[in-house]
Formats: sequence, structure tokens, C-alpha cells
Amino acid sequence: MNLRNLTQEEITLLSCQGCTASDWQRVLVDPDFKTDFIHHTRFSGDVSLGVFEHEFILDGGMPKHSGLNYVTLHNCRVGNNTLIENIPNYIANYNIGEECFIQNANLIVTEGYSSFGNGTPVAVLNETGGREVPIFNELSAHLAYIIALYRHYPPLTEKLKNIIANYTEDISSDRGTIGNRVHIINTGTIRNVAVGDHATIDGASRLKNGSINSNALAPVNIGHNVVAEDFIISSGASVTDGAALIRCFVGQACHLGHLFSAHDSLFFSNCQGENGEACAVFAGPYTVTMHKSSLLIAGMFSFLNAGSGSNQSNHLYKLGPIHQGIVERGSKTTSDSYILWPAKIGAFSLIMGRHVSHPDTSDLPFSYLIEQNNQTYLVPAVNLRSVGTIRDAQKWPKRDKRTDSCQLDYINFNLLSPYTIQKMLRGTEVLHTLQEISGETSEEYSYQSAHIKSSSLKRGIQYYAMAINKFLGNSIIKRLENIPFHNNEEIRARLQPDTEKGSGEWVDLCGLIAPQKEIFALLRHIVEGEITTIEQIGHVFQQLHTDYYSLEWTWAWEVMQQWYDVRPESITAEDVIRIVTIWKDAVVTLDKMLYEDAKKEFSMTAQTGFGADGNKKQKVIDFEQVRGAFDNNPFVETVKRHIDIKTTLGDELIARLHNIAER
Repeated sequence: MNLRNLTQEEITLLSCQGCTASDWQRVLVDPDFKTDFIHHTRFSGDVSLGVFEHEFILDGGMPKHSGLNYVTLHNCRVGNNTLIENIPNYIANYNIGEECFIQNANLIVTEGYSSFGNGTPVAVLNETGGREVPIFNELSAHLAYIIALYRHYPPLTEKLKNIIANYTEDISSDRGTIGNRVHIINTGTIRNVAVGDHATIDGASRLKNGSINSNALAPVNIGHNVVAEDFIISSGASVTDGAALIRCFVGQACHLGHLFSAHDSLFFSNCQGENGEACAVFAGPYTVTMHKSSLLIAGMFSFLNAGSGSNQSNHLYKLGPIHQGIVERGSKTTSDSYILWPAKIGAFSLIMGRHVSHPDTSDLPFSYLIEQNNQTYLVPAVNLRSVGTIRDAQKWPKRDKRTDSCQLDYINFNLLSPYTIQKMLRGTEVLHTLQEISGETSEEYSYQSAHIKSSSLKRGIQYYAMAINKFLGNSIIKRLENIPFHNNEEIRARLQPDTEKGSGEWVDLCGLIAPQKEIFALLRHIVEGEITTIEQIGHVFQQLHTDYYSLEWTWAWEVMQQWYDVRPESITAEDVIRIVTIWKDAVVTLDKMLYEDAKKEFSMTAQTGFGADGNKKQKVIDFEQVRGAFDNNPFVETVKRHIDIKTTLGDELIARLHNIAER
């Protein structure tokens, strides 16, 4: 911006309009600057001003011209067509963008040299420290996972802290920024806060030492009575209605409101928090807690749905709140559930009742944990037949509210993946081992401080087998689809993986599902100094996410050989047909279970309370008017279509390979 000094005539006009300056020579303006819309303004230090030609149209059609009214500016730059008025204290050390609307804000100031929340250590999982994650603008769930949990690798922790410290130093300044088209209205104190483009701050009480990373594609909304200190709020997020945050990272498209309070917590993409409380929580993508009496504390969650009154405790001993827990992806807690940390709950589990025996069910995913007679009972794999589990898997991608073109978290929504299937394989082995040790005639088995009934154990083995067959069948069908084959050699060639990467253990880095070897390779490159920036780390995460299906096939093909007793050099069309036939049976059987589970939602019991003051027939009619008929339910129709589509898909591949098999 080419700037000039004020003319003597302009200084005179401004003085007549109630304006003063400590030194008029330090007030620089745009060449086209006019004094018309500047009244009762005090200039202090170095101030630069744009033009004031734009008119805002407020709610109800009220026009309001850009300009300066009743404000003190100290060391500030004000962009074109911005309105600033009614600032009881002052605005100091800020670069303010174009077309901003700033009205009735008590104080906006940057004091000293600030990092605007970047580099603030957040004591997740262990309130007493030891797993601190330094928050910064570009923090992803995956990097935070590594920083928090890989403390067994001290050189890595030190390197990552240095990388983040370098990033923090680069963005630190003695000048705050308020981006273009920002609205700040009826707000209290804003101190050492960087505000991105298109943000709205309406009625916030106090914001201190933070960054609001809003942009035109994904604006941020900060609402009434919000208090936030030492924070990062990512693009597309909303923090409203009296939420109180201290030392928190709020990820992209998160919503926190209705008096929700949190300290020392991380919330990643699409989390929702209302009414309740979070303390030292690592909330991976899609963690949802909506109820007043719910407390999430010292735990790691992702894709969680917390019921009313959900609670955990990390005060087991007298040395303070040192215990932590992990609830793996996709789990649910029922109303008034309770877990005494330490504990580790397997993926896609349902937690019901109180659990104080520190269970580790990580190798038994898709299970129910039920309290019975003050003891924890485990029902393995039963969630595989739950309509709620499938519905959740379908709704998560649809509820991705991120609109930013640059997304921080790489989220894999797959219900069945190498991560969950490897656990089912181990879970199957665990259940068989329990049978062998205790005997098949035992009525009850003990595992990791939990009890498993004999009938539950046997069904668990069956359900896991069906899910494994479903996943492996899906993989081989996907690999062979739309390709005409003339002989077994062509089939074998196609089944060969595209990469050697992908074999071995897989991990879930809070949304990113990837081979553990590739994550270890990344960590080694960081420690050895080959990767030195946040951008480079993010690129590795992005590439792993992009290559997921190629890496998945490497893993699936390796597992398939042992599971179905086939070999790369000798597999035939007949073997593939056998695998697909097993897959069809598994898919149809699981879908029929889902169908029957969905039918429970339309039973006479479910209709209790419908048809007020009427007879049985009116109850049914009222129920159908509100909930719809069972056969017309969208989910039920989806299940029926899924059976037909998958059956047709399997039949097509079998028919395509049939001629080769007959030779």
C-alpha cells in the first residue's frame, strides 16, 4: 500500500471532528483517503489508514458507513472500508484487514511478543503432565497422537518439540492480525489473539492468547459469553453459548457450545461438545458429547458417542490423577456409564453400566461391555450385527462439515479395515485359546478382568469369521473387478500387490489408518533429521491416506493366503470362486442380522407411548405416521439393496471366472 502523510487541511478537518493524535506525522493514509467518516478518534504511535467508501447493510436493512468513531488506535494499520466504533478502551498493535466491522469491543490489544496460542503445552491424558502436546495452527490428530503416546521414544519427542518450536517462532510477532471481512461485535477483551478472514466474534466475554484460523471457505463463529484462553480454533469451527476453554485445540468444523467447558483438551475434526465437561481429553475426529451430566476425563476417544451421565475416573490412587484410558474408534457409552481408569476398550464397542476392574478389550472389537452383579461381562463381536453400528459408519462421511480446501486430519471412515480385521484375527485366537484352556463345557470364561459367557464366546467366533470373510472377499472382488481373465496366470498376476508396503501390523492414528512400518519409517526420518518441517510430516500423512487401498490390498492378500490356504504361485479361478462364495454367505448372513435388528425398532414394545388415548390400531397408525412403516424405512431399504447389489457383484465375478475354472 502506497501511503502518504496527512495534509494540513485534513488534520484541521479531523481536529474539528473530535480527533486527536500524539503526532500527526505518524498517521499515514491511502492516497485516496478522505476524512468524511472519521469522528472522535485518537491516534497514538504509528497508524496507517485505508479508504472509507463502503457501506454495510445491517440486519433489518440498516445502513452503516465504514469509518472510525469513538475509538483510540495505537500502532495500528486499518484496511480499506473497515468500520471501527465505540471502543471504550483502545485497539493497540494490530493490523486490521479490509471490510471489517468492529463495534462495541472493550479492548483489543497485542502486548509484547506473542505466539497467539501456538506452542502452548496441553496436558492431555495425564493431568499431572508427561504427555503434553504443544498446540499450533496446523496440528493434526495424527501428529498429536504421536506426540502424546510415543513417549517411549524420547529422541522423537525432542525432535517434534523443536520442529513445533521453530514453527511457533516463525509465526510469532509483536503485532496481532485481524483478517479481511471480520465481524467483532459486543465483545469484551481480546488480548493477543490472531483473527483470520471472515471470522465472526459476537458477544464473546474474553479471548486471550489464541488464534482463530478462519478463512473465506470455512469461517469461524465465536458466540455469546465465550471465554477462551491459550487456544487454537481451526477453520469452520463454532464456539458459542457460554463455552469456556482453557489450553485447548479446537479442530476443523468442531462445534462447542451450550455452556460446555474444557481445559487441557484437544478436539479434532467434527467433534461436538455441549453442556458437559472435558478435562485432559484427547478427542479424535467425531467425538460427540452432548449432555449436561457427562464428563470426559483423561481419555483418548474418536468417533465416540457419549451418553448422558457418561463418566470416567482417574483418581485410583493417592498420587493424584495419573491414570488414563483409551476408548478406540467408534464406541458408544450408554447413559450413566462409568469406567475406572486405567482401561482400554476395543473399537466399536458399547459400554453399559459401571466398570471398575480395568478391562483391556482392545483385541475384541465390536463388543458389548455390560455390568452385571457389579462385574464386567464381555459379549464379543455382537456389535457386528447391530443396526446402530452400520448406521454410524454411514452417517460419519455425510456429517463431515469441513469446507476448508486444506484439511488437517486425514480420516478413514471404513468400518472394516486392516486395523479392525487384525484385531478380529487376534480376538478369534483369544476366544479359541480360552476354550482350550478352560474347556468347551465351561459356562463362563475370564479374560482381562471381564467375564464371557460360553454362548457369547461361541457366537463371537462365528461373527468374527463372517466379518473377516466379508472384508477379505470385498478386497479380492475389488481387485478383480471389471477385468476379463483368460487363464489362471492372468488372475495370479492381478492378485500380486502393487507395493511391498502395507504388510504387518496396522495402527489407527486417530482417524488415519496406516501400516505401522510406514509410521515407524516417518518417525525414523524425523529423528535422523531427514524430515524437519510440519509440512513434510503432513505430506507423509496425506500420501498414506491417498495410498490406503493399495496398501490395504498388500495386507489383505498376505492374510488371505493363510486364512483360505492359498498360495500366490498356485491360486486358481476355483479358489477365487470358493472365496467369493464364502464372502456371499457372510455378507447376506450379516445383512439379514441387521435386518432383524432393525425390525426390533418397529416392534410393539417400540410403539409404547404412541396413539395417545386411542386403541391398538390407532397406536400402529400413529407410530407409522411418525416413524414410517418398516419396509419403507430408508435404512431397511438400504440393507435390502445391499443384499441384492452384493449378491449380483459376487455372481458376476463367479460367472466371469467360471470358464477358466472348468478348464
